[in-house]
Amino acid sequence: MAEALSAVVTLERGGLPRVALARIALVEAIADLGSISAAARKVGLSYKAAWDAVQALNNLFDAPLIAAAPGGRAGGAATVTPRGRAVVQAFRRVQTEMDAALAKLDHAAGDDLFWSLGMKTSARNALRGRVVRVTPGAVNTEVTLSLGEGLEIVAIVTAQSVEDLGLAVGAPAVALIKSSFVVLAKGENLRTSARNQIRGRVTSREDGAVMCEVRLDIGAGKTLCAAITLESAATLEIAPGDEVVALIKAPHVILAVE
Repeated sequence: MAEALSAVVTLERGGLPRVALARIALVEAIADLGSISAAARKVGLSYKAAWDAVQALNNLFDAPLIAAAPGGRAGGAATVTPRGRAVVQAFRRVQTEMDAALAKLDHAAGDDLFWSLGMKTSARNALRGRVVRVTPGAVNTEVTLSLGEGLEIVAIVTAQSVEDLGLAVGAPAVALIKSSFVVLAKGENLRTSARNQIRGRVTSREDGAVMCEVRLDIGAGKTLCAAITLESAATLEIAPGDEVVALIKAPHVILAVE
């Protein structure tokens, strides 16, 4: 099950220093421990960084947030003022309200929206879909994702991976495919051992010194990128507008989940 999303609040106005969660956490630690040095250790700051943050906060607001006398690394007494407590409460209230608003957005848009936006991968192709079939085998399992509009892609993964990733019918997943694993072909009724045969239309071709990148529109609002040699591109006479078939072996499809 996906973890709930949360917002990270940072407050700033004009060119003034920012008030972010790390500084609020420092104020809370000082309130709990009564010492800047102890609070610094708790939040993972050096004593100097913590003392600088305290001074910056006191300068930023109309009244000091922390009353303290520098006591060096051995620690000096420090207390959070009523103004400081009010700032922390206000900040946490904003944080809570933003978390609630974000949860509503996430629920309305789908559990995987914000994860998709933040996802990073070295695979040139990342295609989001939903599991529609899981076919167990003795060692490996065949998992089929629906990408929408009748478009499907099949992956072969281990039975352990199916269990670890929670791959069940209806679950969201992302198919990761290196562009070098995508083989292009032309023609009808191709006979090939590749489990995935995805038809598409060439939208662009970008040539390099030895390789070229070919991007296909495969429908359902999705594209697929293939990296092939210039020689292969010349042999197939690939050009924008051509209809081609992308061949991808099922073991070359990596599945990822949140």
